[in-house]
Parts: sequence; structure tokens; C-alpha cells
Amino acid sequence: MKFRRLIGSPAGRPLKDPYLETRLFRSRIVTGFALLLLVVAGLMLRYFWLQVIQHEKFSAQSNNNQVKLVPVAPNRGLIYDRRGRPIAENRPAYRLEIVPEKVADIEQIFAALGALVELPEDARQRFDKDRLRYRSFDAVPIKFNLNEEEVARFAVDRHRYPGVDVVPYLARHYPYKELLTHALGYVGRIDENDLATVDPVNYRASTHIGKSGIEKQYEARLHGRSGMEKVETNVQGRVIQVLERQDPQHGDDLVLALDIAVQQAAWAALGDRPGSVVAINPNDGSVLAMVSKPAFDPNPFVYGISAAAYQAILDAPGQALFNRAIQGSFEPGSTLKPFVGLAALEEGVATRDRRVFSSGKFFLPGVSRPYRDWNERGHGWVNIESALEISVNSYFYQLALDLGIDRMHDFLAQFGFGQITGVDVPGEAAGILPSRAWKRERFKQPWYPGETVIAGIGQGFNVVTPLQLAVALATLVNGGQRFEPRLLYAAKQPGDQRAQRIWAPVGGQVPVRDAENWQAVQQGLRRVIHGPAGTARALLPLDGYEMAGKSGTAQVVQMSQDQDKQSSDVAANLRHHALFIAYAPFDKPAIVVAVVVEHGGGGSREAAPVARSVIDAWLAQEPE
Repeated sequence: MKFRRLIGSPAGRPLKDPYLETRLFRSRIVTGFALLLLVVAGLMLRYFWLQVIQHEKFSAQSNNNQVKLVPVAPNRGLIYDRRGRPIAENRPAYRLEIVPEKVADIEQIFAALGALVELPEDARQRFDKDRLRYRSFDAVPIKFNLNEEEVARFAVDRHRYPGVDVVPYLARHYPYKELLTHALGYVGRIDENDLATVDPVNYRASTHIGKSGIEKQYEARLHGRSGMEKVETNVQGRVIQVLERQDPQHGDDLVLALDIAVQQAAWAALGDRPGSVVAINPNDGSVLAMVSKPAFDPNPFVYGISAAAYQAILDAPGQALFNRAIQGSFEPGSTLKPFVGLAALEEGVATRDRRVFSSGKFFLPGVSRPYRDWNERGHGWVNIESALEISVNSYFYQLALDLGIDRMHDFLAQFGFGQITGVDVPGEAAGILPSRAWKRERFKQPWYPGETVIAGIGQGFNVVTPLQLAVALATLVNGGQRFEPRLLYAAKQPGDQRAQRIWAPVGGQVPVRDAENWQAVQQGLRRVIHGPAGTARALLPLDGYEMAGKSGTAQVVQMSQDQDKQSSDVAANLRHHALFIAYAPFDKPAIVVAVVVEHGGGGSREAAPVARSVIDAWLAQEPE
């Protein structure tokens, strides 16, 4: 007994206690089972949360589906002429896009796509540049305006190109092609420079922006506001459904003051000759026509013009990219004489009855070198009206000398010479209206009397644009009210019944000291066409209205008197530019026209018929 207790427990209990072991086992079983139930319950709750409570959220992510926020580009506003004819419209088209994050090998994709669609030469370089402004999951366009055959070929092998898709969109189209390019402008693909001038968030879905003309000037109006879509896509990136949508805001539709019939008449009248025509309404400054020739078709620029095609435009004769209407720099020649004559009358250095004798040559005191009239035998005694009628240089030589360059400068500046007109087309040139201060600052030289003499007939340092001439003449014939010319006539949102008229602001008022002085100058312009010796009398007969105008010649190079007279013997590129300004009807002006025919020779012979064609086209239409 003693031995058995020694090998037992200290309390004398046996080494095994079946009762205790059973209780311990049962408690472990219960605990384990409870833990198992808790885990299962947690899994069930999680399952219920995912499959029931959060079903809509996570079902879109199952099977590799994704939910994306996709910006939606607004429809660009349309543009019409003043009579409601569309001149810039949107047409359905297709573009090819790549989502970079879904493409493993860009080089391989481009090589394969090149077998299906004709990619531009610089497609890869442009893609690498464009993708910098997109997020990795945004689609980057690589080609616009796919034709139906290209769309069909891609559709057959669509499954082979994950991350690549053909997307429908509205493309800008200009139905009148080069006819309106320099006024209307065009849109092109957005680049980094463009993004620096706009809200990048608003343009995230946009691929094009106004590059020139009205398209650029009124980009904010035309573009509208982008929208947003929440879309469900599959693993290939194709949209399964649209979950939510915030509609974009359509850009404004614009109505321009331009009249297509007048624009076409000006274009046709210029023929193959380079030059410019500007026509405005003198009563409100609205621009009825703005032609610069040669021009170019803007439609290839919308879709992405190739480097070779762009270089061909640059290399073509005539500088088709140059807007002569607002950037052309020409000596005004005799078209400046009406304003010099009015300056002398209003400043009191001449009277309407004052006569000057033209012998064919004019001399400064103490100077033996003559300043010539175009008629070497002279014109005899002339006053302001007859001097304008037959364009007598000697008369205006004397007026300029009596006025002095500074007084002449100050008066002509009121008509807008030597400054931009404020037209709503980007890139306008200011021209040059010389003065003593201007020459001293520009050349560090004094002013000479001989320079005053030739300034009186629009030569020397004088430089104008065709638009400046039109604005100045409009100011002369409407009683001194100078309008800032405007192409934008009205604007409206789609759905609006009527467009809201936008008036051109007044740029200044030329004070009228004596209305009879203004009438005398206008009578002189009338006699240019209707007078017995008028330099543009060949325009007669006119169809039921009276017209007034003034011809001019802008020197290209200095020539001798004999060379100047025989322009047919002079190389075409050395002949003088032909100018003509005109308005009609004489008693109630409704249109003012300025014409420049480059290297045309005589203004009355070459430019005046162009002006008449434009006036006829405007007056022949039904009143608005």
C-alpha cells in the first residue's frame, strides 16, 4: 500500500481521471464548434453583404468588368451666314482610338492596324505626343474620318485588337471650302499650346479646337460644356451599359454678317488674280464679305493634314495661308485722297472753291526735282470735286504741304488709319500712318518736306489694309461714325426661336465742323464714276442706282514715268497693285467696298469692276 501511494499523485489520486478528461474534451468541442459557427456566420454575413446589400456595386466588377467615368464632348455650335445658309456644319464620321493601358505592345498594334486602315505618316509620333495629355485609361485618337471600307475591315477583326475601337463622332465640315477660309477659319486637333489657353477639364473629351478666324475668335461660344457618363465596360473595354449620364451643353450657333452671295460675287470677280475684297454695311459696321485670294480648303486640316500636303500649300504661289484682308500691307495710293482733301477743308487750310493749277509737274520751293501728275500735260485749274474726279496729284500735293504731316496724321487717325479696326478675326495688322514722331522713333531721322508731298497722294510710308480702307470710307459716308467692324451678327442656343442680335460697338466719332465739306468730298467721289471725265466712268451704266468711288495705285517698286505707263511691258510681279474703294447707293449708302488686285496695274481698269460686281450682288437681293 505504501508503494502504490508513492507512484500515485501527491494527493493519492490515480494518474488518470476519466471524469475530468471527459469534461475537458466536451468543453473543447463546444468551444471549437462555437468558433466554427462564428466563422461560418461571419462568412455568411459577408456573403450576404456582398451578394445582396452590395450586389449592384460589385456585380459590375465581376468577370473583369469595370465602371468608368467617361467625359462626353459637346456638339460644336453651327455657323450660318446672315440669311441662314449653313457655312460650318457637323457631319457624322468615325475615328480610330487606342486605350494605352489595354495595349501591351504599341508597336505591334500600329503595325497590325496599318494593314487594315491607312494611317497618316506621323500617326505614331502624334499618338506619343497626344497621350501625354490623356490618362492611361483614356482613349487616344490615332486617325479621324475613317471611310466605310476601313470601318468594315476593322469590324471583321475587332476581337484581335483589345483596347482599340472605332468610335462615331461629329466632324466639322466646311461646305464652301476655300471661299470662306480666311474669315471663317477652321478647327484642328488640340495641342499643348491650345490646352494652355482653355480649361483642360472642359476639353478632356474634345479632340478639336478653333485654330483661326471666327472658329478661334469665338471658341468659348462654339465649344459648349462637356458632360460625363458612368459606363460599365467589359474586359475588352467595350461599353456594356451607361449607368449614369450628365448631358453636355451644346455650343452656341452663330449667325455671321457675311452674305454668301456677296462673298461668291467677290471671289468670282477676282478670278485667278491674287487680292482681297472687303464689303461692310456703313450703318452698323457688319462685314458683308471678306475675301482673300488665293486661299485653301480647310477641310483637310480638320481631319489632320499630312506634312507633305501642308508643305504643298506653303510652296504654292500666292501665300494661300496669308489673310490679305486684315494682314495685307499696301500703299493706299489715290484712295487716300478723299481723306486728305477732307482734312484740308475741315482744318481750314483750303476751301471748297479753292483752285490749284496742274501743269503736270509740281515743285517744292527751291527744289528742281518735279513731282508728277499722272497726265504729263497737266489738268489745268481744279477744285476739290474735279481733283477727285480725275485724280489730280498736284492738287493733293499742295493740300498736303499746306496741312503738314502732323496735322494730316492727326486728322486721318480719326478714320482708323494706322491702327487696328478691332474686327473679330485674330491677327489684324495696324498699318502705318506716318508722322514726324513716328519716323524719328522708327528710323532716328528727321522728316522732310518731300515726304509730306508724296504722303498727300497715299505713297511714301503710308500702309493700309483693305479692311482699314473699307472702315475709313464707311466713316466718311455715314457722317463720321466709326464702327468696329464685326463678322458676328447674332448668336443662339439650339432650340431658341430667334437669334440674339449682336451690334458692333462704335469705335469713335469724327467731329463734323462743316457738313458741306463732307458733301463736297462725296460729290467728288460720285463724279469719279458719273462725271464727264471720271476715271472710273467705264463702270456705267449702272442698274438703277448711283455709285461713288475712288481708284488708286500702290507702287511695288519705283519705276520711271515711261515704265509706269506701259505696264504690259513690265514683269507681272513688278506691276503696281490696283485699288478701288466704292459705296452705293450714293444718296443712301448701304454697302462700302474696298478692293485690292495685286499687280493689277490700274485701279479703275482692274479693281473697279470687282467692286461693282460686289455692289450689284448685294443690292440685287431682297431686303432683309
